Amino acid sequence: MADMGSFRDAVTAWAAGGSGEPARELAARLSVRAAVLLEGPSDVAAVDALAASRGRNLADEGVCVLAMGGAMSIGRFADRLGPPGLGLRLAGLCDEGERGFYARGLERAGAPRQRFFVCAADLEDELIRALGVPRVVELVRAEGDLRPLETFLRQPAQRGRIAGQQLRRFFGTKKGRKIHYGRVLVEALDPDRAPAPLTALLAAL
Repeated sequence: MADMGSFRDAVTAWAAGGSGEPARELAARLSVRAAVLLEGPSDVAAVDALAASRGRNLADEGVCVLAMGGAMSIGRFADRLGPPGLGLRLAGLCDEGERGFYARGLERAGAPRQRFFVCAADLEDELIRALGVPRVVELVRAEGDLRPLETFLRQPAQRGRIAGQQLRRFFGTKKGRKIHYGRVLVEALDPDRAPAPLTALLAAL
């Protein structure tokens, strides 16, 4: 049975050079009205978790949340999903260092930039600052990852880095860990303490 996951897969195949017909057919069948373009699956996990915490099911609302596989793909996805392609309402997050790249990719696709919100370093940085380092370490302990974190922090490369940077690096050291903590950190947020870019993104959908 076709669902938003099927549409997401069809769009990803289209962006990789495949046919756009499956994505067009699914967009019509599922009444897709908007797409949230994110760099990776950990960002998707965080956005989905925040939406769920606020009682929203984005797929049921006709919103496809997808990982592009990196910021350099913004132009391809915007071209296929924005005005030149399916004409969907586009939104997303980008890191401060990628702001210019996003602006150029969206401009080439004729897509507005107003619904793309900038994270100071990246989304993990925003979540760590919102929760505070001690709370994030508590969550790492609760998830059974304190010993791996302590081992990681003893590495010479971590000397001189501030605690928030160390945690961000740690989340990326094992496959699936960033995705897992994208959800865990969001679920631990107080309702009024969500990072501004995430809150603004949901409000724009």
